[in-house]
Amino acid sequence: MMKLHIWGGAGEHGRSCYLLVGDHHRILLDCGVKKEDEGQYPLLDPEVIPQLTAVFLSHAHEDHSMALPLLYKHGYKGPIWTTRPTVDQISSYFANWRSYVNGRGAKLPYTEEHIEALHFRYLEDLAPAMQWADLGMHPASVRVKWGRSGHLAGSIWLRLEVEDHQVYFSGDYSSESLLLAVDSPKENERGANLGPEDPADLAIVDNAYGNDQESQEDKLFHLTKVAQRTLELGGHLLLPVPSYGRGQDMLIWACEQFESYNIIVEEKIWAGLQRLLEQPEWLKVGMSERIRQALDNSRHRIILPKNNEERLQALGQKGPCVIFTNDGMMESPRARWYFDQVARDPKHAVVITGHAARDTFAHNILVGGINKPDCRVHHIRYKVHQGLGDVRRMLAEVPALKTLLVHTSKVKTDEVCRLLLEEGRQHIYSLQPSEELGF
Repeated sequence: MMKLHIWGGAGEHGRSCYLLVGDHHRILLDCGVKKEDEGQYPLLDPEVIPQLTAVFLSHAHEDHSMALPLLYKHGYKGPIWTTRPTVDQISSYFANWRSYVNGRGAKLPYTEEHIEALHFRYLEDLAPAMQWADLGMHPASVRVKWGRSGHLAGSIWLRLEVEDHQVYFSGDYSSESLLLAVDSPKENERGANLGPEDPADLAIVDNAYGNDQESQEDKLFHLTKVAQRTLELGGHLLLPVPSYGRGQDMLIWACEQFESYNIIVEEKIWAGLQRLLEQPEWLKVGMSERIRQALDNSRHRIILPKNNEERLQALGQKGPCVIFTNDGMMESPRARWYFDQVARDPKHAVVITGHAARDTFAHNILVGGINKPDCRVHHIRYKVHQGLGDVRRMLAEVPALKTLLVHTSKVKTDEVCRLLLEEGRQHIYSLQPSEELGF
């Protein structure tokens, strides 16, 4: 018997953190934060942290990574297993998180020394994607297989074999990215203890979109309709997005879709796209050429401003434009600066394409709070997670004796569990931080 301890991430959106406990091993999956209040951290047990035998990180986003220094603060001495792109990106997210916390008059619960103590090891050096590898631990071995999860470059899912148990962790998963490749987690080879037809003992599955069943095509139809209407009326379209992830997908979409309009792109988003071209192993077949073609066709329309003077000059050019600025929840000064430029004219529009945590700037303008603008504000997701239909497919690809749905509120998770149980599925769980699940 093993146990899963939920230190964060189930029954909520954010602070992904799952502890697997067996007779010989304590293995942690992610260690993230939640953008609410002054920043919410996982329910870590300082007495357990020095006993951790392995830590895995699915990707760099704050809600999966920004509490990692607390592990070293509390005595963890080992490595964090992840991918090269994740390590490349993570310093940018530490800067963003520090800014978020300081902006709320708070302090980080760790120091620069703890950040510098982070010791990463690369899964790519251990084994290629979709191949089992042994971590070389004794007395009980730990085997791992990883695959691309389609959420951003470097994002992965994991299969672990620990003490005669197999665990699947989806990380943040999307099969519908425009640019990013995804590996099916369906088992197609014999592991050390399981055949390809045997179910995993536990699956931890991304269900951030709850019972939403719309496809990426449906969502892009709605987004394109709003964008076209805004631009045709002479308004600017402001798209705040994370530095890495959906922003690169959406930039290529905009280049191909809106051939008559300028596109203003902030440096971090542009750098993320250039970095993708240097990491073709994370792209779908043919996407490197598609990116280059889109950028070549748009080279006279893409504006890369370096300061506010150049931004004002770009916004003042004849005709409307599409604006890509980093920070999907609009907490950064740059995102708010762009908002100030469009907020008082009803012909402009802001589209939030991801999660807007409670009391963030994006959330406030969506609900009409203190930041209520004159411009139009829309919430149209670009899919980078899973909804109900995606979860059904994953349950078929990764049959498990027990499945825990994660990454959204308890109410939404309860509803999805109810629907799946009504369909005849069994052992689907909705839990929340501080709870445990034996498997």
